[in-house]
Formats: sequence, structure tokens, C-alpha cells
Amino acid sequence: MSHVENANLLIKEQIVQTLNDLSEIELKKVIEYVSFLKFRTRLKAISPQPPDVSQMAHLYAEFAEADRQLAEEGMEEYANGLLQEDKK
Repeated sequence: MSHVENANLLIKEQIVQTLNDLSEIELKKVIEYVSFLKFRTRLKAISPQPPDVSQMAHLYAEFAEADRQLAEEGMEEYANGLLQEDKK
């Protein structure tokens, strides 16, 4: 295994260990950030120059759906939290 592969493996292990210690809310923030990084990477891969409107619209729609799903999951948790507060 090369030095680079070893370094990458160590980084991945550190990430997994860190993720295991996060709360559910923190994990959701992490996935939102990862989604942003993937969006930015794909945007740069399309063209180093500003993309055309159709490319932006496609990327926006793709990531909007992922964000909508995350928001819906968060809303259920938020509603459950409110119910718990009402019971107190």
C-alpha cells in the first residue's frame, strides 16, 4: 500500500470515528455540507467558467430534491420534539 493510500485510509478512519460521536442534528449538518461540496465539485467539473442556465437548473433540481428529503426528515424530528415539549 502506498503512502498516499495509507494517509487516505487514516483520514477515513478519523472521519468515521468523528461521525460516531456526533448527535443526529450534527450528522444532518455534516450531510448538508457534504452535499454542498459535491454540488460545488460537479459545478466546477462542468466548466471552470460560469455554467449555462440549463446546466445550473439541472444541478439545482438534483440537489433541491436531496435537500427537500433532508428537510422532511428534519420536520418529523422537529414535530416529535414539539410533542415532547407539550407533554412536559
